[in-house]
Amino acid sequence: MDQTGGNLMSEPRLGCGAAIIRDGYILLIQRVKEPEAGHWGFPGGKVDFLETVEHAVTREIAEEVGIHVREMTLLCVVDQIDPDKKIHWVAPVYKVSKFDGEPHLIEPDKHLGLGWFSLETLPELLTVATRTALPLLRNELA
Repeated sequence: MDQTGGNLMSEPRLGCGAAIIRDGYILLIQRVKEPEAGHWGFPGGKVDFLETVEHAVTREIAEEVGIHVREMTLLCVVDQIDPDKKIHWVAPVYKVSKFDGEPHLIEPDKHLGLGWFSLETLPELLTVATRTALPLLRNELA
């Protein structure tokens, strides 16, 4: 078994994430499971077979934090490669600036916490995708 709960990876997997912005703050959730257990990051997840990335983003966001995405733009694409752990993910990260609903934790078995953070007061433990996207997000919000 690998860190994702399946067999060891033999090819890259496709994920997705969303930098959800409200009044200059970004929404982060804290992961329970590996990879990156305990780290804070953007909501997101796996892209299912025959699913568009955009649909996966809106689905994952609804499943994880209960909001409906109304507007998103591609922020960046993150490669998460760890040869020692046999992990290779490719994950487009979208900036979400318009949504309906109030974010709340829906999957407590997968997430320990949820919070809005300014770019100056981010948690110490951040996921690879979040750390990679932050410089671009800072430019977008400047």
